[in-house]
Amino acid sequence: MHPFVCPPRSAADMRVTTLGTGSADGWPNPFCRCTSCESERAAGRSRRPSAALVDDVILIDCGPTTPHLPPHLTLAAVEHVLLTHGHPDHLHPAFLLTRDWTHPGTELHVWGPASAIDLCRDWCGPDSAVVLHEVRPGMHWTLTTSVGDFAVAALEARHAHGDGDIHAEQAVLYRVSGPDGASMLYATDTGPFDPVEIGLLPDPLDVALIDETFGDTTDHGTGHLDLATLPAQLERLRTHGAVDSRTRVLATHLSHHNPPSADLAARLEAMGVELASDFDVIDTARRQAPAAAGVRAVDQHILVLGGARSGKSTFAESLLLDVPEVTYIATGGSRPGDAEWLARVAAHRARRPDTWTTVETSDVCTALDRAEGPVLVDCLALWLTARLDGLDAWSRLDAGEWTSILDDAGREIAALAAALRACRRTVVLVSNEVGMGVVPATASGRLFADLLGALNAAVADACDRTVLMVAGRPLVLDGPTGDRA
Repeated sequence: MHPFVCPPRSAADMRVTTLGTGSADGWPNPFCRCTSCESERAAGRSRRPSAALVDDVILIDCGPTTPHLPPHLTLAAVEHVLLTHGHPDHLHPAFLLTRDWTHPGTELHVWGPASAIDLCRDWCGPDSAVVLHEVRPGMHWTLTTSVGDFAVAALEARHAHGDGDIHAEQAVLYRVSGPDGASMLYATDTGPFDPVEIGLLPDPLDVALIDETFGDTTDHGTGHLDLATLPAQLERLRTHGAVDSRTRVLATHLSHHNPPSADLAARLEAMGVELASDFDVIDTARRQAPAAAGVRAVDQHILVLGGARSGKSTFAESLLLDVPEVTYIATGGSRPGDAEWLARVAAHRARRPDTWTTVETSDVCTALDRAEGPVLVDCLALWLTARLDGLDAWSRLDAGEWTSILDDAGREIAALAAALRACRRTVVLVSNEVGMGVVPATASGRLFADLLGALNAAVADACDRTVLMVAGRPLVLDGPTGDRA
């Protein structure tokens, strides 16, 4: 399987937002000057205590920093709160009062072990609409929400330290399955566990947020995982079918016992694990897979740029070679009288699996809408040529209509970017990078170069990752400048 992309199990949709990915003291620890903490500060990174938001309606854990979110996030739609245990980094019960101030009379259901629920009681007044529910390991129940019913299972965490800490002893993990069938495991604050023993169902998860608190510190003697025990835990999950090649596994509950993020990301990638960051959005209906070291996870849409013979088409095809059914959108047309062109087309077809379907069209927007599985578009430069032909751009250029051609072509580009954003399937697109060469000598060449640059920028902004091919080598660039969430 290529490291950039893996085939989806289904189109089931669940949206998980990581509201925190740090341990109790965050990372960096505000009082610490260790190498790990100083490295994270220098890189401008910080992590809050772990918490997650599922489809906006289910909040898992709520520590002291959880309600204090960046402006683009809100907890206003939360209808249920799942508490793993009563430790203060996972439960700061004052949030119940804050919520009652803004939603008087609107029920909020809070679920958790008895010791955690007891901490909530003093924050619920006699007229509070907060409904408290005690849970125990092994319980299964349904959460009814405004977006559908969620199936929840409470699983026994291995968090006890042997010191009589009732909150640790009662800690649970949660498996949550959404209305569309997508499922996630929230497994922070746990040491090694046997999936069968704790009752984790064998069908594979779509998302797993798993504890990785202690990094290279292996003598901590606590109910947590580290870089030595995490691989063994993953092997157990894979052996029992809870995790497969399509499961997005993200490390969370991270502390300064870990190496700096760049090093940690590389080591986790070797295990098939992503390094989660605060406020990541994991959408199970989008194709996502572990990213290269130090790079955020690749999502559903990928743009592959490169010059002539840079290897861009071969690389783009390699991203989907393990996918049996792909719609290949060839934008260049057939050109029956062009022997050199026909040879190029034949070479491309020989590389592609026989099970792929080729669609020759410049109407990429319609083809994206009709495709039922992953799509490969090769290439956008030829698409632009066809659209300019359709706009009669070359004759209009001779008539001095430069500005109006740019406006008309701009609308075509905007429509393509909008269609890409609306597409819920994996799409890999290929385009030429012409911005590093000389300025074309002709007006038509300058027009085409200007528009291709604008096209590449617009498509890159609608993609989750852009890859620049240089001498057959992929250079992974940053993601979109805008927020697709």
